[in-house]
Amino acid sequence: MSAGGGDDRIREFTEFRERMNERILAEPNQVVRRFFALDTQAYQAGVLDVATKELLGLVASLVLRCDDCIGYHVARCREAGVGREAMFEAFSIGLVVGGSIVIPHLRRAVDFLDQLEAGAPAPAEHAHD
Repeated sequence: MSAGGGDDRIREFTEFRERMNERILAEPNQVVRRFFALDTQAYQAGVLDVATKELLGLVASLVLRCDDCIGYHVARCREAGVGREAMFEAFSIGLVVGGSIVIPHLRRAVDFLDQLEAGAPAPAEHAHD
């Protein structure tokens, strides 16, 4: 994938996510709103720092095979200062726990990381994946 194509993919992902989160949260459904708020609060610093929590989210997303979640947590890990080597350690945990079915998602995670490292803008805000 070209750098321009990667930039487009990340931009499209970010714009869609933000647009749909706004649309969803505009509905008067308290269960949905509370879940989004709980998700945001869960990733805030506590006994575990933000980087650790995002790495946990990344591993869970790999095991659950959610590409949107994986991309989101890769970006959030980078924002939290997680380096490539640490992300690959997290990738290895996800691969061991999830098995070979995780490999296609691992490919997309590394592609997304490569695009971010090449300068593509990262997704903003939390209201999950």
